[in-house]
Amino acid sequence: MKKKHWYDYLWVWPLLYFSLGFFNILFAWLGMIDVMLPLFIAIFGGNKWFCNHICGRGQLFAVLPKKLKCSRGVPAPGWMSSMPFRSAFLIFFMLMFGSIVWQTWLVYSGTSSLREAVRLLWTFSVPWSWAYRAHVVPDWAAQFSFGLYSLMLSSTLIGLAVMALYRPRTWCCFCPMGMMTQLICKAKNRGQTPEMSRAG
Repeated sequence: MKKKHWYDYLWVWPLLYFSLGFFNILFAWLGMIDVMLPLFIAIFGGNKWFCNHICGRGQLFAVLPKKLKCSRGVPAPGWMSSMPFRSAFLIFFMLMFGSIVWQTWLVYSGTSSLREAVRLLWTFSVPWSWAYRAHVVPDWAAQFSFGLYSLMLSSTLIGLAVMALYRPRTWCCFCPMGMMTQLICKAKNRGQTPEMSRAG
């Protein structure tokens, strides 16, 4: 039997994240760990250790089919792992994150008011006012929480959908964070000898 490590149980992290955010939207800021940590590891480590070992979302997509038998287990279409699609999805993801930052800035500058709603799949606005009491933090901080929670929830729903339709971790084929860390690792390891690259 394969020895279990502490990070093999990180599949509970996304469940905890969404549960906390459901009752208090300010916990959505914890999602920045999933944004910054893989980039930090890729920049300073030159590898994808985050994706391969401690990505809670990827683990969740692997655990659910084992527990609930909810994946067809068939290969995904080739275009999902193609560079054009992965690049396009990364650009889309970055635009959505940029939109969150822009909306946060508008609230910070007083140009716009706080919107207490979560946007599912970047389209459907769902009122989420019970998860936040006004003026607990500055409105811009709350606005960023609603935006980041929307982004994390929407991308997870996509991951669950492709998990059910295809193989469990199909999301990992075009995950924006995986794409970014791969690009960083390639840039960092360019010019190294094969031995140095393998060492990372």
